[in-house]
Formats: sequence, structure tokens, C-alpha cells
Amino acid sequence: MGGCFPCTRPPKNDGKDQISPASDSLVDGPSVSVAVITFLLGFVSEKLESKSSSADLKKQNSLKEKQISSSTSGRIAAQTLTFRELAAATRNFRADCLLGEGGFGRVYKGKLESSNQVVAIKQLDRNGLQGNREFLVEVLMLSLLHHPNLVNLIGYCADGDQRLLVYEYMALGSLEDHLHDPSPDKKWLDWNTRMKIAAGAAKGLEYLHDTASPPVIYRDLKCSNILLDEDYNPKLSDFGLAKLGPVGDNTHVSTRVMGTYGYCAPEYAMTGQLTLKSDVYSFGVVLLELITGRRAIDNSRAAGEHNLVAWARPLFRDRRKFAQMADPILLGHYPVRGLYQALAVAAMCLQEQPSMRPLIADVVTALTYLASQSYNPKNQNQTSQLAAPGSPQTRLDMEKRPRNGSERDRLRASK
Repeated sequence: MGGCFPCTRPPKNDGKDQISPASDSLVDGPSVSVAVITFLLGFVSEKLESKSSSADLKKQNSLKEKQISSSTSGRIAAQTLTFRELAAATRNFRADCLLGEGGFGRVYKGKLESSNQVVAIKQLDRNGLQGNREFLVEVLMLSLLHHPNLVNLIGYCADGDQRLLVYEYMALGSLEDHLHDPSPDKKWLDWNTRMKIAAGAAKGLEYLHDTASPPVIYRDLKCSNILLDEDYNPKLSDFGLAKLGPVGDNTHVSTRVMGTYGYCAPEYAMTGQLTLKSDVYSFGVVLLELITGRRAIDNSRAAGEHNLVAWARPLFRDRRKFAQMADPILLGHYPVRGLYQALAVAAMCLQEQPSMRPLIADVVTALTYLASQSYNPKNQNQTSQLAAPGSPQTRLDMEKRPRNGSERDRLRASK
């Protein structure tokens, strides 16, 4: 997960998915889910996160497994899997099955023997950033919330002191892999694909904010938490920090600041007051990364350019400088109007005052439109500085396209 630190739309009367674990349709009242989540998280806080002896810990973990099963019996679709099953799926967690690792632990590719389904298995580090509380939140949230742009939780394991989460396998990895750390076998993201990813991620966030009831604040939106399937369809993942949003007359949720540096909304980082607009700010950072190819925080850059948002703010004020913000990797292969419109959306999401930020539903509308506008390099009215396909200049552009991460970084650093 890396980098975590302790850091109004009229209500709809139809189409709401209640966060109740009764069925796939999620139609029971929200009070059920709130009670279940509150009970389980209270249990975790009081029991699992306290200092205890090894014997006590084993007893508590055994009780935790029973509590998950009994408190959510018949309500959660995710399978309960044993550690032995998951060890078999990954051939005893062999190194060649390792997909990646971070502060939370390691992620392996595996195949469940019972169904032959290929899955991604996250084995949580017992001393890692994602503790028992986050584990329970993720199991509950991903079991109760279902949308094409949310990753699907297949099952979980709370076997002894082992904690593992089993997800659908996302063949293309994370957005961060493609945008910032591409391997030689990964293609560069073109403009159309970037807008498709932005629109899909926004739709996942819209579901959490506007369809789930009560609303859910994601709280950890970043490129590494956006996974891509074989068709570059994005899905939000890693819900360990998600919170139930404010209900009734409440305007915010007060909580300890958690998230990733560079993505947290300034008012949340300073006050701990979390709102739906906090997610909108984080989305603005991700959208800006997609447009510019820059990281949210990059200490390798020149002074004044370490923080992406701080670098972009003065450029937002001068339309003549918009082209300077486009990812150099695109080599000018983007529609000028589309670039301006995408930057306008990002700038609105990144307003310092939460009330000035758009609703995520409005962001979805704008980005869905941009994603639907197929960029055609032959159309000179669309393009920035692109020569005709097949021309010597276009061939030269393609030859200039970096072949690896080092070449990409040099190209971006030169702009």
C-alpha cells in the first residue's frame, strides 16, 4: 500500500443500494450494516489490537474468525477459505507466483483447486500497515458493495493468525504500473485509454457516494489502488481505509487522518474532517497524474516540482501553458480540446475549498463524454502537433517513444 500515514446533491429516493449484507441486491436498511460494522470494529479495537501474549492472540484470532462467520452468516457472499487451500493455490506461496508487495504484505497469483479460478491472493503481513481492523472493513465493504468498477472479493481467510484476501485476478495490474513503472511488456497508455480509465474510476467512486446507502468514503484513492483488467477497464481496490459517510444532518465524519501523502485533501489532513469531497480531491490528483504522467509526489524532480498539485496550480491559470502539462510520452498525440477539458475537470476537483469541488456525478458526466470522443490522429482539428500517420514525422515520433522506464523518466524530466 506504501505511503500510508495516520495523515450536495439532492438525495435520491430510488436506485440506492443499502449497505446491508442481506443479498446481492442490497436492499435491507442501512441500520443492519451499521450495527454489524460497528460491532465488528469495536470487537477488533478492543480485542485484536490490544497487547497480549501469544496464547491470548491465538485465542482472539480464533474468536475473530467465528465472529466474522456468525455476525455475517447468510449475508456475505465471499467464501471462507482455509490457509491450506490458499497455500495450494499459490504452490506454497512460491516466488514465481508473486505479483507484488508493499506495506500491507504480498500479493500472489493463484488458482483455486475447487473452481480452477485464477485469483489474486493478498497475504497480509502480521506486522504490516493493514491490521485486523482494516482486514474486517475490507471483507465487509467488498462483500456488500458490487459494481463493475469495484474489484470483486472472492473470499477471505482468517485461519489462526493468518489473514488473507482473495480477489478476482486483474490481468494488467495497477494503473501505477502502467503510468509510472511500466515493464517492457506493458504498452504506453494512449489518450483514449487514459480517459477510459478516468471515467471508469469515477463511476466506481460515484457508486460509493451516490448509490450505496449510507454513502461510503473511499479515503485511499490513488493510482496503485486502481486495477486494470485485460481491456483496461479500471476497478477500485483496497478498501481497508473506507468509512461510512455522514448521514442525516451531519456534514462530515471526524476520524484519525489516514491515507497517502500527496492524495489527501488539505482540509482532511489538517482537521480530520472527512467528507465525500475529500474523495473528489484525491480523484483530481489521480486525473492529473493520468494527464501529466507525473507522480503525486516525486522528490527526484527539481525544487518546486516535488508536489504535483503545487506544480500544477499556477499552470491552471494560464491556458497557454496547458500543453506543457500533457505527458511528454504522448508525443502530442491527444486532442487539444480534450486536454483542456480534462485539465478543467482536474482543476475543479483540486479546489482548496471543498464546497467549490464538483459532485462526483458531475465528474462522471464530463469524463464519460471525454472518453466517448475517440481521438483520431488523422483529424488535424483535434490534434496538437501530430503529423499525418505514416509520414516521416510520425515515424520519427514513434521512434522517439521510450522503450523502458529510464528513457521515459529522462523524456519527462526534460519537459
